[in-house]
Formats: sequence, C-alpha cells, structure tokens
Amino acid sequence: MLTMANLEVCFNSAKEQGYPYVGIKIKMEGFEEAEVIINPIANFDKKLEYYKDKFNDDLTLKSFNGIKIIGFSYGDSYDEIEMDLVLE
Repeated sequence: MLTMANLEVCFNSAKEQGYPYVGIKIKMEGFEEAEVIINPIANFDKKLEYYKDKFNDDLTLKSFNGIKIIGFSYGDSYDEIEMDLVLE
C-alpha cells in the first residue's frame, strides 16, 4: 500500500538525483480513468507540502475520500512518467 511517507521519499529522491519531474496519478470517484499531474522540479517543495496538508497518510483527500493518489513516479521526461503511470 502506498503511503504519504512513500510519496515524500519519491519527491526527495527525485530532487536529490536531479530528476526534473514527479508525476502523481490520481483516481477520482465518478471518473472512468485516473489522471496524471506532472510537477516540475521548481514546484517539488511546495507541492509536497500541499499533498501533506491536503491528503491523509493513506493518500486519500482529507476533505473527500473519493479522491486518492494511486501512483507516483519521477523521471527525466513526460514520456518516462507516462511509461510508469499511464501505460503500466
């Protein structure tokens, strides 16, 4: 099971290793397919802060449990993120 601690490791590892993007895969109640949000390196710290504030440890949105982070990955390009999160 993915947790907030795993998400934090993902962002920190991407930053330490110099990867320019972190992708977050989110499943939303009422929508057939999950969506992927691509975060650029300049936003890593603020986005992680946001996710920690708005999501529970199990990665469900605090204000509505019908939204959940179901995957995340980092990479050098959008294509790498797509390979990890969309085409899995």
